[in-house]
Amino acid sequence: MSAAPTTRPTTQERTDMTTTTATRPTGPSRPARLRAAAGAEARLLVRNRTAVFNSVLMPLLLVAAVPALGIGGGEVGLGPTLLTAAVVISLVYLTYYNLVTTYVARREDLVLQRMRTGELSDGEVLAATAVPTLLVTVGQLVVVTAGVVALGEWSAPVQPLLVVVGVLAGLVLMVLLAIASTGFTRTAESAQITTLPIVLVSSALSGMFFPLSTLPEWLSGIARFLPVTPVVDLLHLGFSGTTWEGEPIGDVSVWTWAVFPAGVLVAWIVVAAVLARRGFRWAPRR
Repeated sequence: MSAAPTTRPTTQERTDMTTTTATRPTGPSRPARLRAAAGAEARLLVRNRTAVFNSVLMPLLLVAAVPALGIGGGEVGLGPTLLTAAVVISLVYLTYYNLVTTYVARREDLVLQRMRTGELSDGEVLAATAVPTLLVTVGQLVVVTAGVVALGEWSAPVQPLLVVVGVLAGLVLMVLLAIASTGFTRTAESAQITTLPIVLVSSALSGMFFPLSTLPEWLSGIARFLPVTPVVDLLHLGFSGTTWEGEPIGDVSVWTWAVFPAGVLVAWIVVAAVLARRGFRWAPRR
């Protein structure tokens, strides 16, 4: 019994098949996927009244309390002090703490696992979860800036680029630290304990609330290497051209003084990225 003859597709047919394959729909684009996932996360945030209060009102109340605490004045001035406080408080109490609780809650509810089974990559899942919190953080800074202008305390930054670098690098660091912190945070409630090293210790010794020069020399030396301190240093240099001790830098370039805190900040970002990659869990521990 002879085999049926094999017919090869002609050149035109092969071209038509290639064109059909190339034009076949491949699903939503990456920006569209991120917008959809971030929108869903934003709706979950809005429905949680406690999270809305902690994310929106609490940081503003803390910033408003800065003048009552006697922070600021002198060489720095009230305007730069309020703006620096807004950045630090928003980064620590909003971006970092809120993201730790959010990632842990989504992990324990198996939301992260379900998101991974779709079209989103692992990085897109983490980014989409963080987007609403990052937008609220930026919104907080805009509101405080408008308030400083309304109070007549606004003054142009000495070096605006340093302010932008400090804020953006701080955001990246807080997101990475939040992801890393989920590795030893079993529940959203336990985040109140596991985040204390950053929320209390690092922010208290950042130089935001009092000059580090008032501390013992050994403690101030340690404080300069904590994760929040270099952000404050860059903001002081950028807003008012003052050092970490609150002293004006004089004729020396602000960029010369910025080398050390920028290096510490980059080192922390690298360390946080490694810890986040090794410690983050997509599923709850059973």
